[in-house]
Amino acid sequence: MLELATVILGCNNAHLVQEEGAWKVIGDPTEGALLAAGPKAGGNQERIEKEWPKHHEIPFDSDRKRSTVIRRMPDGRLRAFTNGAPGVLLQLCTSLYTATGIRPLTSQDRQRILAQTTTMAQQALRVLGSAYRDLDNASPADLTADAAERDLVFVGLTGMYDPPRPEGKAAVAKCRAAGIRVVMITGDHPDTATAIAREIGIASTDDAAITGVELDKMPDDELRRRVTNIAVYARVTAEHKLRIIRAWKANDAVVAMTGDGVNDAPAIQGADIGIAMGKSGTEVTKQASDMIITDDNFASIVAAVEEGRGIYDNIRKTLQYLLAGNTGELLLMTLCVVVGFPAPLLPIHLLWINLVTDGLPALCLATDPIDSDVMKRHPRRRSERITDRGFLRTMGLTGFLTAGVAFAVYLYVLKKGNLETARTYAFAVLVFAELLRSFGGRSETKSVWRIPFFTNINLAIVVSVSFSLQVWSQHSATLGRFLKTSSMPFTDCLWLLALGSVPLLVLEIVKLLRNKARRAAPDGQPFTPTAPQ
Repeated sequence: MLELATVILGCNNAHLVQEEGAWKVIGDPTEGALLAAGPKAGGNQERIEKEWPKHHEIPFDSDRKRSTVIRRMPDGRLRAFTNGAPGVLLQLCTSLYTATGIRPLTSQDRQRILAQTTTMAQQALRVLGSAYRDLDNASPADLTADAAERDLVFVGLTGMYDPPRPEGKAAVAKCRAAGIRVVMITGDHPDTATAIAREIGIASTDDAAITGVELDKMPDDELRRRVTNIAVYARVTAEHKLRIIRAWKANDAVVAMTGDGVNDAPAIQGADIGIAMGKSGTEVTKQASDMIITDDNFASIVAAVEEGRGIYDNIRKTLQYLLAGNTGELLLMTLCVVVGFPAPLLPIHLLWINLVTDGLPALCLATDPIDSDVMKRHPRRRSERITDRGFLRTMGLTGFLTAGVAFAVYLYVLKKGNLETARTYAFAVLVFAELLRSFGGRSETKSVWRIPFFTNINLAIVVSVSFSLQVWSQHSATLGRFLKTSSMPFTDCLWLLALGSVPLLVLEIVKLLRNKARRAAPDGQPFTPTAPQ
């Protein structure tokens, strides 16, 4: 145990500092964990740094899967301390450190060590092997990885548990409901990766990790076919990560890649959306990325997707509300011109509708709270436009319904009364229809009675005030002269309000039918983040 503590402290570049009563790691988090564990096992880093000064260092890289620090011993000899992936490290070892001394490493020893590695990895532990070797005196230039990392003495294994964030499992579940596939790409042991992936819901009990060695044997065409069914990749290099990204993109998926290390940079740059970690990310990774997560939290990415979907929905519903209203006004005016009737609306009426009746509710729709079900539907297609066929059909239907109701009222009153009264009634019913439609316009999928009324209190206030002004304009001589409207009995206001609800009721019925058809034929284009552990 003491010798193992010596190796994990001797091959270490991290530092522990105490800030505001809490210990923090300066450097690699894994080395920080080893630095904390070493003294508990009897190691003394201060003595190591003082009596065994560092002579040379061979840093970790994802291809070698190990790092080495060479120190000068008190007697003048050099000793290489190596930490790395147990399977790779064992291939470089020829001896075993035991309580009775150093002896040759047998095949039975290798099997026992690998079996212990697997047992620890299945407990979601990241397992690190440690070894050392005494070297002849040489200059740092001659101390290459090939020269120093061979004929090593295997000392032991260290297991580290990096617990997933509490919100990680919920974030993965939210992704699944939203049609987002989360894939784990890591350099850890396959069993460690699989255990953690199962713990947070990325992988099922039947899923197994694909290793970098297996990827090397897999042609690109085969990887493209299988990539959608693989949830966990382990012991992979930067090249493997880029191949995985390209395989997903070959399946016409929108791919986001998250990472913090230098070896993540090529894949981050090759993804549709490259996401770097703000705290632990290297400068190279940040420069290669499209966005940086400042709190290094996967849940923040999911929250950003939810926010983005909410903003997109609000833009779409606002455009729908405004354009459909304008379509209704245009159809009404055009129909009367074609038929040969006098203009049903005066310029002041159109100005009032566009600025007050349409403008203010549209502003409220633009700031509508995010729908609670926004992460329960699949992403839109990559090629989908904001004004797609469904948008245009709804806009046309809404305009037709609004214009139809207003024209019917205008025609009826025009035959029974005078032109000013007919314009007043057409103007009023058009305003009522637009205001009522704003409540249904809050969602393209939810019925109006399923949308909580007071979640957008601003809209409720704006609609109430607009209703009051409209009714007041028919009972106030001053406002009536300004809007060029005549007086109207209050009972007629109620009848016009009922007629103004017709477009809303028809649109809600259409919405129900569309939902029924959508449930029968679900559709969606996956947005696929791939997340290194």
